[in-house]
Amino acid sequence: MQLALPLLGLEAGIDSAAGGQLPLARAPRVLDLFAGAGGLSQGFQQAGFEIVGASDIDPDACATYKLNFPEAEVVCDDIRLPEVHERLVKVGRGVDVVVGGPPCQAFSQVRNHSRIIDDPRNSLYREFVKMVGEIEPLAFVMENVPGMAQMGVLEQVKEDLELEGAYKVSARVLDAADFGVPQTRKRLIFVGVRSDLNAVPPLLSGSAATSYLSLVRLSKGKYAIEGRRDEQRAALLLEMLDDPDEVKVVTVDQAISDLRHLKAGRREEAMAVSEMKEAESAYQRLMRKELADKVWNVSVPRINTDTVTRLKAIPAGGNHRDLTEALTARYISGEKWGPSTNSGKLGRAHFYAYRRLHPRMWAWTLNTKADSAYHYRSPRALSVREFARLQSFPDHFVFTTDSRRGSLPGRIDGGQAHSRYRQVGNAVPPLLAEAIAQKVLPLVQATDHEEEKSHAG
Repeated sequence: MQLALPLLGLEAGIDSAAGGQLPLARAPRVLDLFAGAGGLSQGFQQAGFEIVGASDIDPDACATYKLNFPEAEVVCDDIRLPEVHERLVKVGRGVDVVVGGPPCQAFSQVRNHSRIIDDPRNSLYREFVKMVGEIEPLAFVMENVPGMAQMGVLEQVKEDLELEGAYKVSARVLDAADFGVPQTRKRLIFVGVRSDLNAVPPLLSGSAATSYLSLVRLSKGKYAIEGRRDEQRAALLLEMLDDPDEVKVVTVDQAISDLRHLKAGRREEAMAVSEMKEAESAYQRLMRKELADKVWNVSVPRINTDTVTRLKAIPAGGNHRDLTEALTARYISGEKWGPSTNSGKLGRAHFYAYRRLHPRMWAWTLNTKADSAYHYRSPRALSVREFARLQSFPDHFVFTTDSRRGSLPGRIDGGQAHSRYRQVGNAVPPLLAEAIAQKVLPLVQATDHEEEKSHAG
């Protein structure tokens, strides 16, 4: 499968910190740990970084990563194994930046005198800290769930990452929707800069649209976008949100309206670019920018009769609360599917499934399942490509799986289709990653130029 060249220097919805920078003799290099499909790598690549290596344990995610970053050395194994750790240290020698999102399973309260880095359940987080300490990059970026900041461990993590004063570290919760991603997704971002660089870790800020605009339920079946806090600021942001030529804040419709002709049950994974609708927004043009002759991941899951009936009764932006009493019956048409319930009604698990996107708003946080969001116009689930658009992956980025069938070390059960949705749903949105990378870039470049001058002297 031939991939187009990567995107470079895309607008990320914030002012770039790299203005006026001097050209480098080489692109700064990145090692991506716990890379998944490569959302962080894609964003850093778009900002002008070279991705030299990556690691993950999931063979399907590794297959996607290898396909999209063919020049990078991908280590698909358990980073906790000594031989794997050593291999990654070798791959990472000389890189300028280490990035990653290590899973952190246990949040130990500070008052319990138990540090999270010492908890056996946080061994992957510990590996990230160790890797930074051994490779000694100029800077690092670690992302994690925002809950970490709420559990009293933020200072613990900053202290761990400072490595006894070797790094200066900043931490901030960012929402991807504030950086041109058509989806609200909060992540806690740590940025570390080596102390001997005498630089301050950058603090990021985006449009702040998520603080001023929200989708509200007025009554059963009626939804609207409302401003809050500062009326003037909210009105300006709403005007930006409605503008299809604006990329700082982006709606669902602006993200995926050109793919509205996809049908439920479509089996073909690829589609000729000539079959796509004409781009209807600046965001769609941005996503297509390096697209070649085909767009991939456009198959759409099948849908049963009961789900179609319910979705037709739910307005854009709505959910199960908009259903009539009759439509909350577990089975409507008599067609039996999925697990039944003792009550004969929809269960709690179903409530998270019957939700339709609103075209004039960004999406809520997507999870790893195809039914986490239904189309706002057609009674169908989204394709992986539409999921990817809502995550800000460019159209040339292809999601795939390991060609080997059956159980593999690190593979999560569920089949190929589920794996692709999961890979997208677990990723860091590339436009958010690019915004971070643009702030890190001038720090790395300044250091590189100082080294060049030193060698020249």
